[in-house]
Amino acid sequence: MKRSMWLLLALLMVGWSGGGVRAEEKWPGVDEAVVKKIAREQGREARAPLINTGEGDLQLFVFLLAGVVGGFAAGYYWRMLLEGKKRDLK
Repeated sequence: MKRSMWLLLALLMVGWSGGGVRAEEKWPGVDEAVVKKIAREQGREARAPLINTGEGDLQLFVFLLAGVVGGFAAGYYWRMLLEGKKRDLK
């Protein structure tokens, strides 16, 4: 009973303290803080990306394809990666 009370108290404190400042309001991302600043200093403004992966499931699909390709390559060269053996390609 005592352990569950401490857990409940900890959850209440975390929930109570999380309602203040949001991270996105407090800390700007790298794009805003660094890239846009340097682009403005060089006389260039931001433009829309050629392929917008920020919307929809395109970004997830790209990560899935990268995982499939990486997994296939790691599986194909499994012995070389872990055992240090070279494959005889004759």
